[in-house]
Amino acid sequence: MSKFRQHPHDPTRRPLAHGERVEWHFHTANQLICPGRGVLQVSTPDGRWVVPPHRAVWLPAGVPHSHQAYGPAELRCLAFPAEVNPLRLERPAVLAVTPLLREVIALLSGPDSPAGEQLRTLEQVALDQLRQAPPLAMLLPAASDPRLRDVTDLLAADPADQRPLARLGAAVGASERTLSRLFRRDTGMSFPQWRAQLRLQHALTLLAAGESVTAVAAATGHSSPSAFVEAFRLAFGTTPGRHRREGGH
Repeated sequence: MSKFRQHPHDPTRRPLAHGERVEWHFHTANQLICPGRGVLQVSTPDGRWVVPPHRAVWLPAGVPHSHQAYGPAELRCLAFPAEVNPLRLERPAVLAVTPLLREVIALLSGPDSPAGEQLRTLEQVALDQLRQAPPLAMLLPAASDPRLRDVTDLLAADPADQRPLARLGAAVGASERTLSRLFRRDTGMSFPQWRAQLRLQHALTLLAAGESVTAVAAATGHSSPSAFVEAFRLAFGTTPGRHRREGGH
């Protein structure tokens, strides 16, 4: 019996239109979610990730989550019984997807997935690849304090907002010192780190929607297209142009 699919007849590959949502739900199996093309925003109570095709999200059984597609996207999913946890992770995480793992996910999630010995071999390759995949720091943590949530909502509405924390605090009735402390407490990040992560996630969604690098740089508050390209390269190990050619639109 397959180690992966708790319900073998459930679809594990699904096309999603730009902006299409899969509303909040959870599964009794562990899941590995990887976009075949486009990018997926995956949200949990802890925060959200924006995931391009060279990344995947590990979702432990029972974790509530939702998805939203940017660009024409394809959701690919492998399901593992709750006792099969090659990552030994109890919380969601984003992982780097090697070219080999990406091809294995494509085969196992496809409508004509293999059977018998070939299936067992591919499953073992996937498990071996996952055991070697370290979690990546791509989470945009959610704020729990109402004052901090007001600030993060302002920034999410306009990631190019250049106001320093003191001015944002004045807009929501909290001091810079208080907000700085709350960022550390609620998100584990400094204010500049959180805003940089927000901007990178927003950049992925805009690139998936077909925006130019120049337009994305402006919409994410970077001083120039070259500054944006460098920030993107440092975060994802590739340039925006190459990312788009490799399936992130």
